[in-house]
Amino acid sequence: MLNVMNAGKVRYKIPFNRPCFLGPEQDYMAQAVANGQISGDGEFTRRCHEFLERQLGVAKALLTTSCTHALETAALLLNIQPGDEVIVSSFTFVSTVNAFVLRGAKPVFIDIRPDTLNLDETRLERLITPRTKAVIAMHYAGIGCEMDTILAIAGRHGIPVVEDNAHGLLGRYKGRWLGTFGCLGTLSFHETKNFTCGEGGALLINDPKFIERAEILREKGTNRSQVFRGQADKYSWIDLGSSYLPSDLLAAFLLAQLEARDFIQAQRRRIWEVYAAELLDWARQHSVNLPTIPTHCEQPYHMFYLLMPSAAPRQALIDHLKSRSILAVFHYLPLHLSPMGRRFGGRPGDCPVTESASDRLLRLPFYTGLSKTDQEQVVAAILECKAF
Repeated sequence: MLNVMNAGKVRYKIPFNRPCFLGPEQDYMAQAVANGQISGDGEFTRRCHEFLERQLGVAKALLTTSCTHALETAALLLNIQPGDEVIVSSFTFVSTVNAFVLRGAKPVFIDIRPDTLNLDETRLERLITPRTKAVIAMHYAGIGCEMDTILAIAGRHGIPVVEDNAHGLLGRYKGRWLGTFGCLGTLSFHETKNFTCGEGGALLINDPKFIERAEILREKGTNRSQVFRGQADKYSWIDLGSSYLPSDLLAAFLLAQLEARDFIQAQRRRIWEVYAAELLDWARQHSVNLPTIPTHCEQPYHMFYLLMPSAAPRQALIDHLKSRSILAVFHYLPLHLSPMGRRFGGRPGDCPVTESASDRLLRLPFYTGLSKTDQEQVVAAILECKAF
C-alpha cells in the first residue's frame, strides 16, 4: 500500500520519516514505572484524555492502541450490521474501510476532489441509499473535507458522519478543530504522525450518548471503568468489546509530545513553507501541482506532496532522489481497485480522480527533525533532476 514500506533495510541519508524525540518522553515513562501502573488507563492516559478534551473541546477522548481500533470502536458504536453500506473515499488507508467491513458492511467508494484529494462532496448524495448507515470523512494531509456540505447532506438523510482524522490533529475547518464535526472522530499517533507514541490512536466522542458504551467496548465489553470510578461495586461482561487500551507507558510518551505541540507545529510549518516556496517555480515549469490549502482551512503541516504530470515522471523523480540517498514515496492505491475492493464491485473508472492522483502523487521527506541542511539537499536534488 505504501512504498515507504518497500525501503526494507536500506539506509537512506535522508529518510522519508524519522520519529522525533523531544526529551521528556523517557522521563515520563520512568514516572509511569515509578507509579506502579504501566497498564492502560493510568495517570498518563488520564492526562492525555484531559489534554485532548481541553484542547479540542470534545465531550470525551479515549486513547486506543491505534487509529484502526478507534475506527473499529466507532463501527461498533454505530451498530453497523451485515448488509449496511458505508460511504468512504477510495483514496484512504485500508483501516478506514476495514473497521466497517469487519462488521459486515459494504463499502461504497466515493471519488475525491482534484484539489484537496478529499471526499468529493458533490458526489455524495447520489450514493446514498436506504442501506447507508455512515459517511466516513477522511481529512487527507490534514486538510479539512467540506464538512458543512457533508453534514448537511448526511443530516437530511439521518446518517451519522465519522471523521477519520488520522492526519489532521490541530487542523481546522472554518475555525473549528477537525475531528469535532461528526458524531465520532478518530486520531492516529503512529510514528509517521505529527505526534506519536510509536503506535496509538484516540476516539473523539462529540455526541455524549456514545460515551458510556464506548468505555465498555474499549474495556473488553465490561463496565470496569465504572468500577474504578466507584459507580459499581464489581464489573461484568455486558456488551461486545475488545482490548483497546494502550499501555500507560505509551501514554506517557505521547503526553510529552502533546505538551510540545507548539514547538512541533512550528518546526513542521517551517519545513512545509520552505518546500512550498522553493519548489513553486519548478512546479509551474514542469506542470507539477503542489498541495492546495483552501483559505477556510488551517492545516496541521502533516505532509508535503507533489502531484506529478503522470506516473512515469513520478517514478523518474523517485529514482533520482534514491540515487542521492533520499527516500520519497507514493501513497494510497485506489481501494476500489484492490483485490478486496473488486470483491465489493470496484471497477476501473469508478473513481477516476482517485486513480489519477494515486498514479501521480509523490510525498517528500517530512518529519519534525528534518534539518535545514537536509531539506536544502532534497530541494536541490529535485531542481537538478533532468529525468523528465
